[in-house]
Amino acid sequence: MAFDWGFIVEQLLITILHISLLIHVLLMCLAAWRLWDGENVIDRLMASDLLSNLTMAVLVLAALIHRQKIFIDVALGLAAIGYITIITFAKYITDKRMF
Repeated sequence: MAFDWGFIVEQLLITILHISLLIHVLLMCLAAWRLWDGENVIDRLMASDLLSNLTMAVLVLAALIHRQKIFIDVALGLAAIGYITIITFAKYITDKRMF
């Protein structure tokens, strides 16, 4: 009697991806709470950066679960926008002017 190891491994990986997705969504809720109720501007800036990174991780996990490449493209675009946003906000906080 032979086992279908490919099916077992695939189901195990899908289960692990779903658990990881759940953990990342819970972490996103914590980061959103920190963004909403941060003690100062720096805490809120760090929370927004963390929320952006967690959103990218969720998109990559969704791409792996659904086997769709478009989620990766959206995550890359979000990474570029998030990088520019964080740099702009950090410059605004330090210099009190945008450009």
